Amino acid sequence: QLQLVESGGGLVQPGGSLRLSCEVSGFTVATVDYYAIGWFRQAPGKEREGVSFISASGGNPSLVTTNYADSVKGRFTISRDNAKNTVYLQMDSLKPEDTAVYYCAASRLVRPGLKRKEYDYWGQGTQVTISS
Repeated sequence: QLQLVESGGGLVQPGGSLRLSCEVSGFTVATVDYYAIGWFRQAPGKEREGVSFISASGGNPSLVTTNYADSVKGRFTISRDNAKNTVYLQMDSLKPEDTAVYYCAASRLVRPGLKRKEYDYWGQGTQVTISS
């Protein structure tokens, strides 16, 4: 059973930056790069939507792929530190519409995409608020 813990949320002015972290634990024999990790967000009154994911790579960096929702392309960057079992979401040029609770999730699939149903383990979320 994996555990995921998000951190790094907060209040930022429009145009600012935040870096979210997702620390993953509970592995038996694998490490974080044996799972695809996705970031999702949910704004008040809206459905939870996929933001970005990084594929599983099984220890081979050449197999890593990433994907982003159109709304964040060019502004958000996902990355992974295998030694720390942590996945990051660097968020730049933030907009008020980025305000949401951000969740990370782990999937046993190599490239699960941005569909919620493809993910097996979820964190509790971290609040991101973009406001002047």
